[in-house]
Amino acid sequence: MLDVRELHVDVGGKRVLQGVSLQVSPGELVALVGPNGSGKSTLLRTIMGDPRCAVVSGRIYLDGEDITGLPPSERAKRGLFLAFQSPPEIEGVTLATLLLKASGRERDATAFSDLEKVASRVGLDPSYLSRSVNVGFSGGERKRSELLQALFLDRKYLLLDEVDSGVDVGGLKKFADILGDLRGTGKGIVLVTHNPDILSSVTVDRVAVMRGGKIVREGGPEVLEAVMREGF
Repeated sequence: MLDVRELHVDVGGKRVLQGVSLQVSPGELVALVGPNGSGKSTLLRTIMGDPRCAVVSGRIYLDGEDITGLPPSERAKRGLFLAFQSPPEIEGVTLATLLLKASGRERDATAFSDLEKVASRVGLDPSYLSRSVNVGFSGGERKRSELLQALFLDRKYLLLDEVDSGVDVGGLKKFADILGDLRGTGKGIVLVTHNPDILSSVTVDRVAVMRGGKIVREGGPEVLEAVMREGF
């Protein structure tokens, strides 16, 4: 289980998270929703170990191990993956190189074939594997690249920060199908989204609503239905 307990977090000297607790089990998809600026992205970045997010108090446990003080690289090795809301450009490093290095696989024909298959699955032309990471990519292509990384690196817990934004209708259906498959293989998923279309296309186990740096409501799909009717 990914177990976040009573996190208080400062970013740039300002308190952004105020006592946030969240649990995600293997095979569970948790939708994290809320208005802009409510702390959703900060929560995911803190879980992943972003040094800009200073943990004032609270703990983060991954499968029973306290990872609160570990750097992002060690958290990744233990099974965490973060898909960025705004994926960065990495000039001079190809997408294939990034993924093969991160996965520890050899640069051989089998690995490249596997990469191409996953790229095609997410709707990203395999030629993008030979391009610098996100350089010249459209918004939708960057999000497809993030999902490609999530699939290929095969981590246990996926923190997906608006991975569906900027994606066309056809892409949303594809993304929803992939999320369902990942959930079915036992991945624990936290999905930050503002898009009700993807949430209506995939089985959501729990919904957590954030506002003002706190989780103010949590429950099953009925919480999402209430948000759709009443707003945040």
